[in-house]
Formats: sequence, structure tokens, C-alpha cells
Amino acid sequence: MSHDQDNQITPGGSSPPLASTTWRVDVAGREIELPITPVKPDLAIALMMITDMGVSFGDHIGAELAKILRPLQPEIVVGAATLGIPVAIEVTRHLGLDHYIILQKSPKLHLTNALSRPLQSITSHGDQALRLDRAALPLLMRRRVVIVDDVIATGGSIAASIALARDAAAEVIGVGCVLTDGADWRARLGEDAGLVRSLAHVPQFRPTTLGRWEPIEE
Repeated sequence: MSHDQDNQITPGGSSPPLASTTWRVDVAGREIELPITPVKPDLAIALMMITDMGVSFGDHIGAELAKILRPLQPEIVVGAATLGIPVAIEVTRHLGLDHYIILQKSPKLHLTNALSRPLQSITSHGDQALRLDRAALPLLMRRRVVIVDDVIATGGSIAASIALARDAAAEVIGVGCVLTDGADWRARLGEDAGLVRSLAHVPQFRPTTLGRWEPIEE
């Protein structure tokens, strides 16, 4: 990984610093450039919007995640809306499975009686909830489950996903993601951090006194 381009940011009073840089990361043999994006005045992330990465990238990460998850012998894949959906589809396809389950964040009509867990995300404002449709319970009960997502940063979404799968009496045998982001997720997941397998890692960033972004040491 390398930090390139001019890292000067634009002064903006009390507004969050604006970074004009990118962070290059090798995702299982494919290099991508991610924009360094402020999420707080004193914190920025290398933002990956997987829905903008193209079909070939989705196929690539699905194949690579399936490669490292296949030895666990999963029976079904679970992902969380919204950005976890393409990951779940591609991993399921490359594992040679058919069914996958998507945990929803929106309070849809058919989810009135859903199992739910609260969650917070580094890229979303306010409290949210993750929901599991009760109609999916027979697909999870006593099944070997892998949970997948695009990025693990705070660990909140993955923790809620693991909890919901266990609420449904599933055996969570692994967690796969394209990127791990920073180190906060390890404390949030506790012992479950050992389940995580990622294709690449990116740091988080803080502004320096010179008005520049620098990676936060982990």
C-alpha cells in the first residue's frame, strides 16, 4: 500500500478537512485506488463503494473470498444490506451454493415481526437496526454459516450479523470481507475477531498540524 498524490488539504474553518488524495491497496492481486474521505473533522477513511467497482471486481473478490472460506465448508452465506449484498451474491456463486440470506436495515412491511439487533456504522448517521426475516430461519437453523461484508471498520454491522445468525441457531464458522479498516473492529468483536478473513487492509487517517492527512498507527 502507498499514499500518493499531493496531500495538501483545503482550509475550511470548522468544516472537516477536504483531502484530495487516494490510498492504493492490493486486493488479492488487484490494485485499486480509494479516495481518502473525511467522516469527522479529525478522522478520514479510504472509502470503497463496492457498488461502483464494476462487475469484474465483484467477480474477483467473490472468487478470492470463496477460496479462503471454502475450507470451512459453509452451507449458506449471510450478508447485510446494502453494500454487503453484492459480496454475498458473488461469494455464494463462487462457493457453488444457491441460497444466501440478506439482513435488512430498512423496516419493510414483511419484517414487522423480524428478529433484530441494534447497530451503528462509521459511514451512517444515527442508530440503526439489522433485521432477519423469520421466514429465513429454517435456512439458518443448525447450518454452518459464513458472514460476508464489503468493509469491517467499527465491527458493529458484523457483530449484529453474528448475533442474529446465532439467534437463529446457526453455527457461525467464519467472516469474510474485502477490506478491514483500522483496528477498532477487533475490540468490538472480541473473541469473534478470530473469525475474520479479509482480502486486504486499509488504515484510518488523521489530520496533521500542517493540514495534511496521515495514517493512524495501529
